[in-house]
Amino acid sequence: MHEPVRVVIGEDDVLLREAIARLLTEAGFEVAAQAGDAETLLDEALAHDADVAVVDVRMPPSRTDDGLRAAIELRRLRPETAVLVLSQYYEPRFALDLVAERSEGVGYLLKERVGDVDAFVEAVNRVAAGGSVLDPEVVARMLGRRAAGSRVAELTAREREVLAAMAEGKSNQGIAAALFVTEAAVSKHVTSIFQKLELPQTSTEHRRVLAVLAFLRDEKR
Repeated sequence: MHEPVRVVIGEDDVLLREAIARLLTEAGFEVAAQAGDAETLLDEALAHDADVAVVDVRMPPSRTDDGLRAAIELRRLRPETAVLVLSQYYEPRFALDLVAERSEGVGYLLKERVGDVDAFVEAVNRVAAGGSVLDPEVVARMLGRRAAGSRVAELTAREREVLAAMAEGKSNQGIAAALFVTEAAVSKHVTSIFQKLELPQTSTEHRRVLAVLAFLRDEKR
């Protein structure tokens, strides 16, 4: 029998923190600790060997990006801990900072997504398993700001849709269902994306991560 995924929650809004803890517990996760400020979050995540830290970007003491910085420090100190960051507003810089080194086991969602319990639980499971999750709204806005000379801008409209879905963490099957196309068609688009982004011939899963990173890093240009 598998051990439940151990989660630590960092959120200064007590009601929201308790709501997240309750829905995760009901979904079968072990909520090991809760924290209302960034320093306590980091301490608790390390003390409990958390599998996943669910973290609000803006936490005390400064309520700017303390939660994000704690999440980045946690990944430096304990790389095996996955991080799902929650933000009240669309702030792509925070998403970029979070995946600056690697995108495995990280997610960035707008807080409003917590209300979609199934999607939120799936996101926690996905990052716990080493996947990546980006909020669809963040992805859509990033794609809308592509630099004209970038490799991402060379993708067709459908390929950009597929890449956006990859950035959200969807599998080929999930992308096919979302776009109402066949898995064969998705596979063809994914191969084309790899070629246009000039990604190396490695495992398919690793190339998907590299494609997402190319998508994210292009935002910095």
